[in-house]
Amino acid sequence: MVIDQSFIEKIGKFVVVGGTAFCLDFGSTYIFKEKVKANKYLANTLAFIISASYNFVLNRMWTWGLQGSADVGLQAAKFAGVMTTGLLITTVLIYIFSDRMKFNFYISKLIGVSVAMVWNFTMNNFVTFSK
Repeated sequence: MVIDQSFIEKIGKFVVVGGTAFCLDFGSTYIFKEKVKANKYLANTLAFIISASYNFVLNRMWTWGLQGSADVGLQAAKFAGVMTTGLLITTVLIYIFSDRMKFNFYISKLIGVSVAMVWNFTMNNFVTFSK
């Protein structure tokens, strides 16, 4: 793999989309957990679904520059698999850090999302949106 200007730009766009998705994820988690009083794992999952949908559309169109409906179904299926694994990574780390180690829930979520982000970019770049 060659790290060229286009790859670096892709990482930059992924970070911007991911940063805004992160805010959407954390904001939604907060609303579901603190205001709606949903279980923290349910709140995390619902927020993930909202954030992942936003993430798919923006990353497909802007980060990877894909337009139109060609391959969108296959890409959505691959993306769902990648993101579901990312959700599993995040959930396991929330459990370890929040429930077992007694860290603050949101700190635990931050750790989980940070680890999942590396997984998500790598798999989406080389599997989901590869040309």
